[in-house]
Amino acid sequence: MVLAFFNRARTAPVEPPDLEPRPELGKTWMPEGVTVVERHWNQAKSAIVLVYSTSDSGYHVVACLGCHFSVAQDPDRGVVSGLNLSDANRIATEHATKCRAVSRALPDCPDDATAREQLRKLTLSWRRTADKVQIMVSYFDVHRLTLQRSNEWIEAELQQLALDRPDVFAVQRSDYDHTTFYYYVLPMAAD
Repeated sequence: MVLAFFNRARTAPVEPPDLEPRPELGKTWMPEGVTVVERHWNQAKSAIVLVYSTSDSGYHVVACLGCHFSVAQDPDRGVVSGLNLSDANRIATEHATKCRAVSRALPDCPDDATAREQLRKLTLSWRRTADKVQIMVSYFDVHRLTLQRSNEWIEAELQQLALDRPDVFAVQRSDYDHTTFYYYVLPMAAD
């Protein structure tokens, strides 16, 4: 009898939970400006970890819908660069196995005024040093699940911010191709 207990056949692995009655798990959720590439889940708590990209750069972001984990760079590498898909999947799998959070409801898509305010807070709270600091649109990738806006919308809002607050933010057109814009957080004025 004991041998029969240990020799029994394994059952098929449990599939992710049926997502039709619970669409808040993110099965088909695709916010604006984000392409969800992979979804990882924790069988014990059903926390969903998304791997998504925001542009054609080939880099990915890992974000958990259960906790506030979000990463755009591999913490195990010494070189600062974006996540390729295999590294993003590895990090997502590791986080999904360790995360004990229950999935939160999907964030509602903010209206334009709220998203604009969030973007301005993120931009103006950037660490300001003695010199101007260049920021890239890709720096906002980890915040895409709350912003839910495209690269074009973010660029337009950054350009509007430069018009509204020229004392703290600037936009500079590239001298080479005249289509690329560089965004800068300006140093604090000396009193």
